[in-house]
Amino acid sequence: MTMDSAPARHTGQGGTGPVGASASAGNSTAIRRSVTAIHPPRRPRADPARPALRPRQVRRRGGPAPLLAADALAVVLTAAALPGLGLTAEAAAPVAVLLAALHAQAGLYRPRLAPSALLELPALAGRSAVLWCGTAAVVAAVRPGQALGWSVLLTAVCLQVVLACAGRGFVNATRRRAALRGPSSVLVVGPGEGASAVAAALLGRREYGLRPVGIADTGPAADGGNSQLPVLTTHEDIRRAVIQNAVREAVFTRPPEADERTASLVRLFHDHGCRLWLADPAGTAKTTGMRVAQPADQLWGYAVQPLLPRSSRPLERGAKRAIDGALAALALIAAAPVMGLCALAVRLSDGPGVIFRQERVGLYGRPFTLLKFRTLRADAHESATRWTVAGDHRMSPVGSFLRKSSLDELPQLWNVVCGDMSLVGPRPERPFFVAKFAAVHPGYEARHRMPVGITGLAQINGLRGDTSIEDRARFDNHYIDTWSLWQDLWILARTAASFFRFRLGGS
Repeated sequence: MTMDSAPARHTGQGGTGPVGASASAGNSTAIRRSVTAIHPPRRPRADPARPALRPRQVRRRGGPAPLLAADALAVVLTAAALPGLGLTAEAAAPVAVLLAALHAQAGLYRPRLAPSALLELPALAGRSAVLWCGTAAVVAAVRPGQALGWSVLLTAVCLQVVLACAGRGFVNATRRRAALRGPSSVLVVGPGEGASAVAAALLGRREYGLRPVGIADTGPAADGGNSQLPVLTTHEDIRRAVIQNAVREAVFTRPPEADERTASLVRLFHDHGCRLWLADPAGTAKTTGMRVAQPADQLWGYAVQPLLPRSSRPLERGAKRAIDGALAALALIAAAPVMGLCALAVRLSDGPGVIFRQERVGLYGRPFTLLKFRTLRADAHESATRWTVAGDHRMSPVGSFLRKSSLDELPQLWNVVCGDMSLVGPRPERPFFVAKFAAVHPGYEARHRMPVGITGLAQINGLRGDTSIEDRARFDNHYIDTWSLWQDLWILARTAASFFRFRLGGS
């Protein structure tokens, strides 16, 4: 198997050091400028790894539940008002579910800053027509003698649209009143004048329900323009502002993938349960002829759309856990004779203490005890803070063989059975080095969004042992962002091929 045989070399390639800040206060503007450390600290403190935050589920005013209720009520009232449809209350329930699915496919339940039921009228009418035409077809197939006439069908579509618009209009009006009474704190994220313009629009238009408390400047130079809000330039200042001001919304003025700094802030806001928006202060979509997502939304003339996170896909995650447990249990049974021989060799070569236990950092920064066959003669403190490389003088011939063949990793199958690890995922690291690497390499902490694994995308691409930490973190985060069950199976196949010294196509 292609697995880590030693902690990787801390190369620092492309990494940036800790960011410090010095604040200068003015009459109406508080601007903080960042000073980037070119060289990382030579002797980082052995602080415990800061656990990654589990994304919090925060209740917001813009949830889909009221709109779902309004649409369902419109279906029930339409069925009740037209006896000719022949739908009972029980039969209307699946019709309401189908309508909700059609509206969700059209994006009619997405959060919006300036919702309007009349602007949604064409989408509502089209899907109502599809709904009732489908219902009429089902009724004609089940009860041919009670097929719906065109007049009844047209009346049902019109009544459904009117009731849906009325219900959605009531929901939107209620939300606008609530937004005026209690606006949410928001940070505007972007460089220079564009962010200042969006912040000024929010300050002057309370009906959007967003109260800006600062600007997170992501430009190369901290320049807040003419903004009357604090300008935050360091990651730690932005994190502190989110916590102290109970920020629940963030408006980006450029796509998050535009640069690495902006992309790192997406993870920060997501971890604190914030809703994300993308505004277009430069009018890029208009000048380039690109179509704005429908139904259109705007923030005082700026095109705006929600930045929706990838679905957590609980069913697929559950399938991943079930597959991990089943395959790991079968592998333990199949590898029992080999593990017995390995244990005997370690006992005869290096004495008592066949299994080596070490604390590693797993999902959401939680520590767990990783199991391996012992290959080194070292005390617990030294093994927790010292890097091991090929040719280490503390390694016996047996230990060297187990390390090179990756057979020392076989006890980790028990970690997979217990749920501490997965078969595929980012390799776990010791708390000392997690704290060290997270302070130097952007995105390293984000690796803990996914359960750690025995093998992973970085390992099958040769990033194991004495290789770049930055490259490994980039591969791990790409694996998480594009995760699928098929990708897991592909990585396992590549791992098995490398173990048996075969080579598959692809990279």
